[in-house]
Amino acid sequence: MTKNERTSPRVARIAARLLRRSKSRKVRAVSASALTQAPDRRRKRR
Repeated sequence: MTKNERTSPRVARIAARLLRRSKSRKVRAVSASALTQAPDRRRKRR
């Protein structure tokens, strides 16, 4: 992603939960949009 990622980790968590649970197309569309603007998850080092 680019440098202008703006969705906070807290909002991304809420959007992911809504995306899984909601049946509404509008809610799912907004949640997906928020997740695409969120930073990628960092991998845990072993």
